[in-house]
Amino acid sequence: MLLDVCNVSKIYGPSCNRCLDLTGSEANRAICPVCNSIVAINSINLTAEHNEILGIVGESGSGKSTLLQLIYQDISASSGTIFFNGLQNDRGTPLNILDLPPSMVSRLKNKEMSMIYQNPRLGLNFLFSAGGNIAERIIGSGERRYEEIRKGSLDYIDRIEMDSSRIDDYPEEFSGGQQQRIQIAKALSSSPKLLLLDEPTTGLDVSVQAKILDLIKELQQEMGFSMIIVSHDLGVINHLTDITVVMKHGTLVEYGLTDQILEDPQHPYTQLLVSSIL
Repeated sequence: MLLDVCNVSKIYGPSCNRCLDLTGSEANRAICPVCNSIVAINSINLTAEHNEILGIVGESGSGKSTLLQLIYQDISASSGTIFFNGLQNDRGTPLNILDLPPSMVSRLKNKEMSMIYQNPRLGLNFLFSAGGNIAERIIGSGERRYEEIRKGSLDYIDRIEMDSSRIDDYPEEFSGGQQQRIQIAKALSSSPKLLLLDEPTTGLDVSVQAKILDLIKELQQEMGFSMIIVSHDLGVINHLTDITVVMKHGTLVEYGLTDQILEDPQHPYTQLLVSSIL
């Protein structure tokens, strides 16, 4: 197992001992009626295997992007544990990555996990060139030799099917689709075991979306990393994923093989989502 998320919750506000019980899909609300805290994630459990592609779907506000940010530790969890890739302490005890010191979190994010954001400004440094962004990630993963850093940057520029002559151009000089390609190159240049994608094609033209999705799929098959992709677009989920998780009000309402979820949804909410695209 690569990733094991156990009873993870995220509450915004003062919180009380009733928050988790009084919110979620069954309560049909994400705001605690006692203390008015917002329960963005409510006792989530999920796993991801090596080389698996998992999709998370749900309406806006369902908590899907928040869950991704918790896994990547862009935000802190209120409770729960996340175990990753057999990470252990010196005594062989599994380490909850939510409790790691900042230095270990940084190392985890530089070498083991990567995130591709919907907005390239969150994933790219616009003060660096395209090659500089990729090099930053390669350096963060431990490489210090200039020749290897430059070679790696050129290699990933080539992998995203971009002209190598543009390696020293800055992100502002690229289109939105090209910026996403650079972000993909940067994210993969450290050879992560897990790639997290938050609505990676939203806002792009349909033809560009298709090319980006095909590129991601080709690179995943070539490199063998696992992926968790968040999307409101079931077409994206159907195109990329093996397993699908459906979220509503911060809770999981359905979890299964993507084909089964889309062809024979069991939960009324999933049925509504699927029927909305037919």
